[in-house]
Amino acid sequence: MPLETTIAPVQPYSLALSARMRSDATRFFRDGILTLVYEAGGEPALGRVAQKPNGQLDAWIESAEPDEALTKLRFVLAADDDHSEFRRRFGDDPLIGESVKRLAGMRPIRTATVAHALLKAVCGQLIEAKAARALEARLVRHASPEHEGLRLPPKRDTFQRFTRAELARHGLVSRKASAILRLTKELDLERLHGVPTGVAAKRIECERGLGPWSAGMVCLHGLGRYECGLVGDLGLIKLVSAQRGRWVEAEETRELLEPYGECAGLASIHLLSSAKDYSVGRSVGKRMTSRIVSRPVSSIDSLSMPRPRPAVGGIP
Repeated sequence: MPLETTIAPVQPYSLALSARMRSDATRFFRDGILTLVYEAGGEPALGRVAQKPNGQLDAWIESAEPDEALTKLRFVLAADDDHSEFRRRFGDDPLIGESVKRLAGMRPIRTATVAHALLKAVCGQLIEAKAARALEARLVRHASPEHEGLRLPPKRDTFQRFTRAELARHGLVSRKASAILRLTKELDLERLHGVPTGVAAKRIECERGLGPWSAGMVCLHGLGRYECGLVGDLGLIKLVSAQRGRWVEAEETRELLEPYGECAGLASIHLLSSAKDYSVGRSVGKRMTSRIVSRPVSSIDSLSMPRPRPAVGGIP
């Protein structure tokens, strides 16, 4: 029988703010209801979530392992995250203060697997977010099993049955396909949940074709960690460029995130929300356009060189 229960998230919490623009091949948000599929106990699970006027969440779960499915659902929703200290510290911040107040109930919704977060990171290196989402959806639909009209999130072995050339034929350029195949073969990504954030990020960064932006994406959306900022994000590059009146290098966005310390990942989300409030001068905009055309990446990740791969909690 389906499990029907109520989740009491740490308030303030807004499902609408958290789930908007987060639909993909594994989930969709429509008419106030988030529907998603994932695995719990090795079996498919289907979940539906809606928010009540009192802020609590009505959850309906169909799973052979309902308790584990509920735990995973709470993680995906970030229902137990308390952002009160973050709001207290940065509610008056000149850059993100307005966003922190306006989006107080927003929680960066997570992926059900770390492998899915890695795929989002690799696809997200494209300049256009729409194109990146389309590529991700195409790959997930091609590689992942169907369940209740959606696709189960990618796991470690999802892409191992494909060659680099096969993934390239579906739109994933060769070096990015190689990064996914190497990392999922060499590392059990789910075990990153059990290691410190800095160690996990370093292991991601050392992979050819990846880097700090991909590490930030994996930590934020796959591990639910806020310590790693989205260094090199195109939106942040534009924001810093607008501030400084010149096109900046991707690495310069690290300086923007430094004041937020262990909250750099969460601050990145609010900075990107605030970025649209900053105008970019015409001459800077022209230089941006020319650089973007000649360097079609949204982060420094694809420009990073291979580095020695450290051990991660005993994982090579």
